[in-house]
Amino acid sequence: MGRHSLPDESAASGASAPYERFTTETPNDSLETRVIPAVVVLDDPEPVAPEDSPAPRRRRPVGPAVRNYLGVIVILIWGLAPFYWMVVTAFRDSAYTFDTTPWPTHLTLDNFKDALSTDTGNDFLGAIGNSMIIAAVTTAVALLLGVFTSYALARIDFRGKYVVTGIILAASMFPTVALVTPLFQLFSDIGWIGKYQALIVPNISFVLPLTVYTLTSFLSDLPWELEEAARIDGASRGQAFRLVILPLAAPALFTTAILAFIATWNEFLLASLLSNDRTEPVTVAIARFEGPDAFSQPYAAIMAAGTLVTIPLVIMVLIFQRRIVSGLTAGGVKS
Repeated sequence: MGRHSLPDESAASGASAPYERFTTETPNDSLETRVIPAVVVLDDPEPVAPEDSPAPRRRRPVGPAVRNYLGVIVILIWGLAPFYWMVVTAFRDSAYTFDTTPWPTHLTLDNFKDALSTDTGNDFLGAIGNSMIIAAVTTAVALLLGVFTSYALARIDFRGKYVVTGIILAASMFPTVALVTPLFQLFSDIGWIGKYQALIVPNISFVLPLTVYTLTSFLSDLPWELEEAARIDGASRGQAFRLVILPLAAPALFTTAILAFIATWNEFLLASLLSNDRTEPVTVAIARFEGPDAFSQPYAAIMAAGTLVTIPLVIMVLIFQRRIVSGLTAGGVKS
């Protein structure tokens, strides 16, 4: 018996394993050839090194997290407790105004009817209209002046640039009470007492620094290449500002408008001295609420009026809080 390898035939036949030929003698003294597949012996696989087990994760201490949550709870209670008590008192019967029960009791809507009524000389709805006029005009003028000032401070290099910035900052640092007497004397001399402009002009000076600083920070962070590309395409500086810069600055403009509107809406000190019955805003009107007689103070109606004034602002802030935060943080990190 002999053995012969068949590498060529196995490859030609397309076999996947090598074959071997065995030759044996038959009883008739003839040779017979058989082809059987050969046994392939595989080498022992190399041992695989075990993977390193991940290090156990360290558990964070519970103490700092508990302190953070406690701090947040304390801040929420400190900020929302007065508002909560105002709402509770607004829905409580006026006979139980000084009840110290911490949850709503003796519910009624009569306080809101008293706040909106004009029988006792209170013009609450008219005061809301005055506040809307004053806040809207103040916000529009402050944005109009602030956006051009911010563009100049952010994009144009000129002599005295930082002096102008410092003057704007210094103007915002004056306390309101220090301006009451000069403004009252000035507006009395020119006959502005009791007119809308006597309330709009000071409010513009109060919200303009906030407008300038917010927009300057945002515009400084915008890439110069956008404006330069518009100038190369044939746009003038004004067209590039109107068609490229303003759309990109929309989040900051929106945020600044909301903050300026709220600041003007809540102003009380100057309005209480520079307005009259026809032009007083809602903050002054609430403070001058009168009861059915000279010896009773309508606390419940005042709380109802305060609720009517505050809830729309709270809803507006909750709806646009993401835009407000994005506008305030815009330009805070340089790319």
